[in-house]
Formats: sequence, structure tokens, C-alpha cells
Amino acid sequence: MRPVLTLLCCLLVHLLHAQKTDSVEILTRGTRTSLRGLSVVDDRVIWVSGSNGTVGRSIDGGKTWKWTVVKGFEKRDFRDIEAFSLTKAIIMAVDSPAYLLKTIDGGESWKVVYENHTKGMFLDALEFWNEQSGIVVGDPIGGRLFVARSFDEGETWREVPEAFRPAVDSGEAMFASSGTNVRALDRDEAVLITGGRRSRLFLRDQSIRLPLVQGTESTGANSIAVRDHKRRRGGRELIVVGGDFMRAASDSLNCFMTTDRGRSWQAPETAPHGYRSCVEYLRRREWVTCGLNGVDISKDGGRNWQWISKEGFHVCRKAKKSGAVFFAGGNGKVGRLLRKP
Repeated sequence: MRPVLTLLCCLLVHLLHAQKTDSVEILTRGTRTSLRGLSVVDDRVIWVSGSNGTVGRSIDGGKTWKWTVVKGFEKRDFRDIEAFSLTKAIIMAVDSPAYLLKTIDGGESWKVVYENHTKGMFLDALEFWNEQSGIVVGDPIGGRLFVARSFDEGETWREVPEAFRPAVDSGEAMFASSGTNVRALDRDEAVLITGGRRSRLFLRDQSIRLPLVQGTESTGANSIAVRDHKRRRGGRELIVVGGDFMRAASDSLNCFMTTDRGRSWQAPETAPHGYRSCVEYLRRREWVTCGLNGVDISKDGGRNWQWISKEGFHVCRKAKKSGAVFFAGGNGKVGRLLRKP
């Protein structure tokens, strides 16, 4: 009788543990677009953008969606989006000619606020410190990454002079996989990452080699996330993810952490379970990351990652004004993180 009771107790513990595991709920899928742009205002307002000139918006937490194709941009790929409210957002069309477009009426109309016809132009990511101040970055032109800034809600953009843009090596560029290879580090400073044959972190005038797998065009860093350590000395905690998108299941050298602005890096004890295109800081010691073969979450500061879903996504973002977390990926797929008590 005792072995039976022991077995029952073990099963009960297992069931209770399983019930406490976070999961991902699919909210919508099937739209003819690959979504890589995602911006979440609060629990209810979610914006997404992607291929075939598509922009989607939900105002009820993802229950229903309004899908539109931006007139005149039907064949463009909007790889990133920054939303500020129910009505205001900016989208990024990546390759030459590159465009930034802004709406103030919930996507009913769009105004071109920046365009660049330079040969080889390819924008990768858009980031705002606040509603006024933003940055857009792109692949190298003439051996230097492209950078432009806005200080008026994205109405106008100023290109950073070439001499002040980060210089990169041949075969080194940025991946437009999730719009998260540039992040605000503090009130007036940004950090960005590169991948490919060489993978580095750029911070002000510093370039720091990343320990992620690199050496081919499909390898290197794809995303960086920042935890603000205002109450601690030693700067801010950063996590960088990537890998090799041609080997989606490989967990080799795909995630590293630093707490001293890149002077030293630590690998997790249990790595995310494959190539990862996006990472996001959630709260306290919680982080989430996603890629082609699923979603991982860490609740111990990035030291160990649990594979909570095998649904593939390109991007994951936390709401600016709440704790809600959403995902977006291929075939118009949008998901939401379900937290278990």
C-alpha cells in the first residue's frame, strides 16, 4: 500500500507543478503576412506589422483584430512598429527605398515622415525612449551602420553623420528579425548589436565582441533586452540572444548575460532551446525569449530557461503600461503569455 501512496503523491506533485507552468495562448492566425513588428500599449491595445504592407490592431486585448494594407505599400515589409496609443503609431518599411510612416487616426491614414533611396539601404529596428525621442538603425552603408534620430514624435528624422556611426567589418550587419537589436539603455543612451560573420555590441564609442556563435551570415546576435538597475551599482543587466537561424533547434552559444556593460559575459546553465530572434525583460528576475521553434521563460535572471511552448514566433513584447506579454510570428500568428499562479 505504501508504494501506491508514494506513487500517488508523486503524481499529485507533478500535476500541481504542471498547473503552475506558464503557457502561450494563440489569439489569431491565418492572415497572409509574416509579423515581425509588435508594439503593446497596455492590456487592450496591441499593434502588429508585417509583410504585404499589413498592419493589424486590436483594442480588446487580442480578442478581435482589424487588418489593413497600407495603400501604396502593398508589397512592402513593415518589419517594426512603435505604437504610442490607441490612435498613434509609426511603422518601418525596410529596404530601398526605406520608409517610416506615421498614423494619428488608428491606421485609417498614414503619412510618410522619412524616406531614403540610397542604394543598399535596409532598416532593421525602431526604438523610442519616450513619445518624443526615437532612433532607427539599419545595415551598413559604406562600412558604417545607418543611424537616424527623431526628437518630435517621429515627425522628422535626422541622419547621424557618417563619422559618428559604428564601423563594421565585411559580413557584419544587423538582423531585421524582431525590431529589438537596438534598445534604450537610459535616458539618452542606446545600445545596439550586430550579427553575421562578426557579432558585436556597440555602446557609445565602444565595440565589444559578443560570445554568441558567429562566423556565417546566418549566425550571431538577433536581440538584446535591458533590465534597469537604478538601485544597484555596476550598470544594467543585459541579455543577448541569437544563434544560427539555419539551425533552429541548436542551443549552442545562443544566449549570454552581462551586468557590467559588456566587460564580462555569463552563459546560462540551461540555455533557451534553440535559435532565438527576440528577448524581453518582464519583471523582477523574469525574462522571455522566442524563436522559430518556440518560447522559453526564465524566472531566475536568465540562468535557466524553461521551454513553455513549441509555437514559433519572431517577436515578443511586454506592454508599456501593464504586465501583459504578447507574441507575433508567421502566417499572421499572435499569441499571449498566460501566467500561472
